Parts: sequence; C-alpha cells; structure tokens
Amino acid sequence: MADQPVLAQLHFGREDAERDVTEGLLLRGGFLPNAAHRAALSGRKMLIIGRKGAGKSAICMRLMSDSGHGGGKVLVTPDEAAGEEIRRFELQGLPGDSAKALIWRYVFAVHAARHLVTHAKSDHGKRFDSVKALERFLKQNGESAGEDRLVDRLAQGARGLQTSLSLEAFGIKAGLDLSQSPSEGARAARQLEIVERGVARAFADLGCDGAVHPPLLLMVDQLEQVWSAEPDANSMVIGLLLAAKHAAGLYGRSARFLLFLRADIYDSLSFGEGDKFHGDELRITWTEQALRDLALARARASVGQGLTEEQLWKELFPRTVGGEEITAYLFGRCLPRPRDAIQFLNACVEKAWLEQERDRITEADVVQAGRQFSEWKLKDLTSEYLVAHPFLRNLFPLFQNTGYVVTRAGLGRRFEAAADTLHHDFPAYANVLTLSGAIDLLYGVGFLGVRRGNDVVYAGDDGLPVQPHETEFQVHPCFRAALGSTTALDLRRFEPQLLGARIASGTLSPAALGSSSLNRDDRLLMQLARSCHSIVAQVGRAVGVTSDVRDEITMQVNRILDQVNRISSGAVSVLGVDMDEYLRTTAHYFTTLAAQLRADGLDETTGIGDVVRRIQEEERRLRRSAGGAYGSSGDSSGY
Repeated sequence: MADQPVLAQLHFGREDAERDVTEGLLLRGGFLPNAAHRAALSGRKMLIIGRKGAGKSAICMRLMSDSGHGGGKVLVTPDEAAGEEIRRFELQGLPGDSAKALIWRYVFAVHAARHLVTHAKSDHGKRFDSVKALERFLKQNGESAGEDRLVDRLAQGARGLQTSLSLEAFGIKAGLDLSQSPSEGARAARQLEIVERGVARAFADLGCDGAVHPPLLLMVDQLEQVWSAEPDANSMVIGLLLAAKHAAGLYGRSARFLLFLRADIYDSLSFGEGDKFHGDELRITWTEQALRDLALARARASVGQGLTEEQLWKELFPRTVGGEEITAYLFGRCLPRPRDAIQFLNACVEKAWLEQERDRITEADVVQAGRQFSEWKLKDLTSEYLVAHPFLRNLFPLFQNTGYVVTRAGLGRRFEAAADTLHHDFPAYANVLTLSGAIDLLYGVGFLGVRRGNDVVYAGDDGLPVQPHETEFQVHPCFRAALGSTTALDLRRFEPQLLGARIASGTLSPAALGSSSLNRDDRLLMQLARSCHSIVAQVGRAVGVTSDVRDEITMQVNRILDQVNRISSGAVSVLGVDMDEYLRTTAHYFTTLAAQLRADGLDETTGIGDVVRRIQEEERRLRRSAGGAYGSSGDSSGY
C-alpha cells in the first residue's frame, strides 16, 4: 500500500451512513460537524429535516457511536412490518393521528423503561421501588430486554392498548378503574398514562435529569422506508411528532428525542398542531464551501492528514475543467448534499485510477465521470419522489436535447403537446399536471432553478416558491448531460458548408491573393463583419439577460465572424465564393436566430428584445447589400 500513488488510496467514503460507519470514513475523521449536528447534540432541536442524502443518517450514526452522545441512546428504525403494524393501529373513539401517537408513546415508554432498568443496575447500584416496578411491568407485558424486534414490541403494545395492559406492577389490578372508560381510545390513554408516570417517577428517583450524566437519547430514523403518500402513512408520521412532543414535555431533561425526517415527507403533512413544531425544526443545508470542507476532510481520512487543499484540487484533480475552476465545476454540478458530492468525487477517482491506472485525474476523467453521474442523478430523482410524484420521470422529455434555459411560454408549448398523454397515464394527478403545477414541482425537487434578477435560484437557496410573474428557468447543471441539454439555448449553428470546406483546405498562398485593393466582394465581407460586431455589441449591452444566454448567442454569431476573419483581403475572388449568396445565407440565419429567440419567450425587460431587433436590422441590411451595388444599403456600422 505504501508504494501506491496517492490517487490509489484516495476515497471519499461510502454513500450511505450505515456502511460508512462499518467500512467507510464516518468515524475516522470523515464527519464534518454542522449546525444540525450541534443542534441535535445540544438538544436545541428535535426535528432534523433534510432531503435524501443530505446527511441525516450520518448525524444519527455519529450520535450512536461511542464518541457521539455520552449517555444512553436508543435508535428506532422501523422496517416494513413495523410500519404496517403502526399504520393499521386504530382505537375506537380516537382519530387516526391520536391513535398512532399512543402507540409511539408506548414505544418510547418501553425503551425508556428498559434503559432505566439497565442503567440503575450498572450506574446507580441502589434498586429503587420505581425501577423494580418498571422491571416487573416489562416482564409481565413481554417487553423484557431480550425482545429486540420493534415489530414484536409494537404488536404486543397494540394488543395491550386495544385490550388491557398488565399494570399490577404499578398497583393497578387488571381492569380496575378502567372498565368505565367511555371508549377504547380513552381506556388506552389511561393505561398509557400510568406507564408513563411510572417511567417519569423512576427518572426522578434516580436523579437522571441531565445534571449528573447526559440524558437518554431516543432517535427515530429512516421513516421513508415505511412511508407512502396514503393518509394512514401520514397519520403514522403525525402521530410520531405528537408523541415525541408529549414525551419530551413529560420526561423533561431526563430524555431527549430526535426525529430524522425527509423534507418531502415532513412538508406533505397537514395537521392542526403543525405550527407548534416550528421551533423544534432544523433543516439541513449545504453550501459549496461546506461540501469542499467535507471533501477535504474525507480525502484526509483516506490518505492521511498531511494532504493539503492545494494538493487535492491542483495536483490530484485538474485545476480547471473547460476553463471553469475545478471545485466550482464539481460542486456546481451536484445537488447541495453530501451523497451527491461523494458519488461524483469517487467516480472521478475511479475513472482515472481504476480504469486508466493514472496517478492523477484529468479533465477528460472529470467530464466522463460527470456524464455518468448526471445519468445516475436523473434516475435517482425519479426514485426519490416515486411515491409522492410517480409521474416525475414523464416530465423529463420536455427538456431533452434542447437548451437548458427555458421560459414559461416555451415550456407551455411543450407541455401542451404532452398534456393529454400525461393526464391519460396519471388521471389521479390531473390537478397537479398543469403547467404551473409542473413548474412548482420541478423547482421544489431541485430540477429547475428560477431566474431572479441576474441570478438563478434553486430550491434550498431561497425559501420563496416560484412566483406567477417569474418566466425564466434553468435546468440544474446536475441533470444537463443526461438530458443532452448542454447549451443555454438550442440555437441553430451557422454552417455554410461550401465556404467552410474551402477555408478548411488551407491551400491559399499570398501569391494567389493578387491585388490588395478592395473590390465589391471584399466590401460585402466587411459589411458582414460590421453586422456581426454590431449584434455582439448589442448582446453585451443586454445586461438583464443571463450570462449563459448572452454567451450562447455571442458564440453563434462569432462563428460567422471567425470565418470572415480567416479570409484575407482579396481572398473572396480566389475562393470563387458568390458573396451575394453568402450574405443572403447569413441573412436567412439571422432571421432564424431572431425567430428562435422570440419563440423562446425570454422576458423583454431583460433587453433580449433589443437584441432581436438589432439582429433583424442587420438581416435587412445584409439583404439590401446583397441585392444591389455597394453603397445602396445605407452603409452603417450600427455600433
């Protein structure tokens, strides 16, 4: 290993936190503490919310590690069986959310009781009556420490709450004082209150209030594994929120609760007490700089702490790709979350070392990895939102093989052509499958950004949703390669084949050029150059147009100008080119270019209208020049 190049050792870790703990870098210096981790560790926040791959489970795994939270800790990760048990749990007399809150409260109480029984023996020595009562309750209700399957505990708890729990450990005879409860739900709530009071009493007797030792930490993660867009699944999550808030208030400083929820799940919930949770929320956000810091930390964890930022980004990686600084290129093409960055960076390393056995990554490696990564992410976006938005993948063809800058008007024409098929295939989502609905969704999942001022804003950068007056959007760089949308606008290229072939032959010599005096053809060529310069200058003045669009228009016009500049004075006649026809061909291209810009529906207030009008003016000037003797066009540079 020691004689291998650094690139052979470089690895940015595993994409999922569970494997990253056992065989990756999460516990070997590859974890970057952030606001969400600090809030979770301090108990300031109870809800850690983030998109898939944002690092929720990494925080959870870090807290579960020996170097994470110093006190007792319990992690609940429901599997499908457990999720099904909760989803179908009902109690007569209680709405679904409240019933499911009771089963979650029962799970928390049982976990806390098991912790207290073990903790009292190992750390306190003295056996309090309250702890003995908890131990008897666990045994009498089949909840002893040996029963570790969550689904079994849920099934046991569900039966007990729906019928009767054994409460003799707390001095309550079976059925005593509970038979008169007005409903099944009320009876279950009274039983659970007795259990919870017993847990709270044991916490108090032991003095476990966070002062002597850290509190018990109860965490719930990976709910997305058992969630669906059905009402009972939403009730399951709402019940969890209600239960955690209730238990946090009941147990005080003795226990903390952390719920790791995917943003799309949390944002889909609607319930009366939702406004009470805002103070408990913390949403995970990542900046480009934070992702750079994470990448460097993980690189050092794999090859050694001596690795510098300079070595990573200027020696192992190429300094630039396509003229763009390497970190801006890499992280600008990721959605802002660690999983994406880890996948892209590892793909670059694999292209260079595993496939080519190079000791450094080249521009070509990054570009190839980027294409593969883009295809992955387009598929991943579909699977991430498959439950809530099963039609999402059917919207992607609207953006294939076209410019990545789209307008509301242009997208409206494409959507109208596809609307009947979408409504036929997904009739249940017809109310969402409108132009405005599609734009809002694509912005919300990070696929589209919206033009605001001179910037393009993506979801997460700005909490403001797409506004009705906003008309210009861009496909996120992450997805452009997979869609074949690698230019700002899908503008037709200017390619006069006859002239291009003759110039490309390179057979002209100074002797063949003859006299240096200007003839009419040469003057027409000069007029064409002035027209190109005039258009480029007008594009440069359109500061309200995004730089990507300005660059795309300028590039296409400069293609014409490059050909003009490659012809020396007098070369037109030697090449045998019909300049009148050449000008008419160019004028026709300008007509097409102006029409495309109009059809794309770019906002007039940005200055694009002035660009279109200048192109049309130069198109008319060229046609006049090609139609008569030099001077008949009212020659003007147009600057």
